[in-house]
Amino acid sequence: MSEPTAPKKTGDGKKGPTPKRREREAANFRPLVPDDRKQAKKEMQAQMRRKQQEAREGMARGDDRYLRENDRGPQKRYMRDYIDARFSFGELLLPLMFVVIFVTFVPAPEAGIWAMTFIWAYLAIAITEAVIIANLIKRRIRAVVGESKLEKGFIFGTLARIMQLRMLRMPKPQVKRGERIVFTGH
Repeated sequence: MSEPTAPKKTGDGKKGPTPKRREREAANFRPLVPDDRKQAKKEMQAQMRRKQQEAREGMARGDDRYLRENDRGPQKRYMRDYIDARFSFGELLLPLMFVVIFVTFVPAPEAGIWAMTFIWAYLAIAITEAVIIANLIKRRIRAVVGESKLEKGFIFGTLARIMQLRMLRMPKPQVKRGERIVFTGH
């Protein structure tokens, strides 16, 4: 009868003697205070600047890892894309406010009153438009994911995004104006 053979080891096995504890500790030893503090500070600042630059670029791209917690996910991405794909009254609010400031310097007091009345009415229109768009976005998302999975914060998120000039929005717009945006849930 043939004897059973032991299974062959597939690993590389031990690659030398186990290092002594003293040797392991010496290999891991790093002083609390570096020898050259100025150089260490410069390296730390350079590393911090690289991380900040990476975070800025990631946020501009719309990478979820670099966005705030309440701006992450497919629902908030759809909200941003939907707003960026259309023109809204809120985009012109900031430039019109500068015009109103200049008009208030006109010596005629009626011009300032009319300008302030106009900007308050325009602000009301922009806010009304933002609330309507936010409810439309919520309705479209709710139709796909259901009421229980609908996230919060669409009204304030929509207001904040609509009231900014398109070129100043963060994350940067990922869609072109007029593009049709459909929410799929992903």
